[in-house]
Amino acid sequence: MAQEILNARPYAFLDEAPAEERRTLAIQQRRFANPQDAAEIGILDPQAIARVRKEAWPDAENCDELHDGLMLLGFITDQEGQAQKNWPALLQELQQARRAVLLQTRGKTLWIAAERLHELLVLFPDASCQPAVAANFDADGMDEQSVIEELLRSRLEGLGPVTAARLGAPLSLPADRTERALLALQQQGTIIQGRFSPDCDALEWCERGLLARIHRYTLKQLRKEIKPVSPTVFMQFLFHWQGLTDPGEGESSLTRVLRQLEGLNLSAAAWEQEILPKRLKPYFSSDLDSLCNSGQFVWLRLKPGASDSPLAAGKNTSIALIERANLPFWRSFSVLPDKNTLHLSGIAEKVYASLQQWGASFFQELQADTGLLRTQLEEALGQLVAAGLITADSFQGLRVLTLSQKVLQRRNRRYRIKEPLAAAGRWSLLRPQRPSEEQTAAAVEHIARTLLRRYGIVFRKLLDRESGLPGWRELLYLFRRLEARGEIRGGRFVQGFAGEQYALPAAVKTLRDINRQPQSGQLIAISAADPLNLTGIVTPGERIASVAGQRILYRNGAPVAHGGKGQIFFLQDFNDEQQWAYKKELLT
Repeated sequence: MAQEILNARPYAFLDEAPAEERRTLAIQQRRFANPQDAAEIGILDPQAIARVRKEAWPDAENCDELHDGLMLLGFITDQEGQAQKNWPALLQELQQARRAVLLQTRGKTLWIAAERLHELLVLFPDASCQPAVAANFDADGMDEQSVIEELLRSRLEGLGPVTAARLGAPLSLPADRTERALLALQQQGTIIQGRFSPDCDALEWCERGLLARIHRYTLKQLRKEIKPVSPTVFMQFLFHWQGLTDPGEGESSLTRVLRQLEGLNLSAAAWEQEILPKRLKPYFSSDLDSLCNSGQFVWLRLKPGASDSPLAAGKNTSIALIERANLPFWRSFSVLPDKNTLHLSGIAEKVYASLQQWGASFFQELQADTGLLRTQLEEALGQLVAAGLITADSFQGLRVLTLSQKVLQRRNRRYRIKEPLAAAGRWSLLRPQRPSEEQTAAAVEHIARTLLRRYGIVFRKLLDRESGLPGWRELLYLFRRLEARGEIRGGRFVQGFAGEQYALPAAVKTLRDINRQPQSGQLIAISAADPLNLTGIVTPGERIASVAGQRILYRNGAPVAHGGKGQIFFLQDFNDEQQWAYKKELLT
């Protein structure tokens, strides 16, 4: 019945949650998780461990319940029996009724249910029993190692996380025999080894179902500690998390920012005019050229737009910056377009054929090979960039193709660049990717970790602006595994959004600190093309288009105005003094 509930068709539910996020929390299939993920469970709550140990140990109030407990555990030591309030008397009653036996051997005193006595007699044939057992007790044909495995399995069902030494002590087992039996049980998938108790340095073993319960209690406790914040506080957190309130400096900070924004498709002109300068003070384009020239980062158009006519790259062409080593991950979810289906001009076809024949080439080499004029070659390269087919060693190549001639001439005079495209390095075709199933799984994990690094806290609605991502279902499964390993936190972090939310531990602490701070009226202006333009997604109200050249002004995380030099639009009613202050901040 439980399986039918878990696998019911979407129309069987009447709630509004997305179908892939529905789950019956009362029925969790944790015991079917793979051993690797289970063994990587993060720090468990000591209170959860103590609670499960108490729940797993029998709570017998009469003889029948205690007899069931003996059958479950295989045996109990005399010390364990004496530690329970009413057990000594119940054990005596069971002994008199010959339903339980007191076995003494090698200085150990054990209580055993009569039905399981034969297992102990295989290990201790010379043991003293009360009441006495017939001398002709038949224990032939029973394997000692199998008996040890069965007894340890039974004990683990009532003890929770426990060391091998503690398990083997009541049976006076050598360490190697205990270890061999535990490894056999682990191979069967019934128990798991790991370091579960924070106060225990030794390796512990735990029955799979009990470990799943401990983990579930731990997650519930962690989620209870989280108090969700408002969307405006979350926006303040994002401004801090992405460095808008405390910009970095230098090439190392640029590397950190690029890794945080990896895979984002943003306006080509906005990258250097509005996105990077907002996060770096000062920002030097030479640093970006250096990172690209070294081969560490590559720029490309991840998601080319469809067109019936050849179009050259412009300032609004969406471009992504990706660490070159991670390019295969992003290409797994962004297929390289088929040139035969594109409407390229004759000059673009000629340049493509040259690159295909000779490989990566400098601007001068392409010009000599194709016989095109400089302006024709620039147009052809722009078409191939817009189609998502080529890239260049340096960001300078894209800069030349997308900047206006006036801005480009001024910049060339400043840096004394005579032939701007010659400084772009080599132009080359992008390689198609054919990811295997294993590579796709690695790509999902990399992208999920990138999204966590980008936003700190991730939920489905937040990714509405993103493109070229795996499906939310795939990301969700990965987030759940990371939470199970203790690498991230799950819970309700931001109010007003349905579905599951996940966060980096550092992000949870930062969010909590920002929420505690008094509101200071902080004003932050960002480009409408900035990835943090989450109007209509995180903040309420209409969506403000992601257009380069337009800006949005936030006060305490809430948008209050937007526009550019042409016209300013206020999102609330303000007096003249406030409007003047906001307009000044927006246009500065």
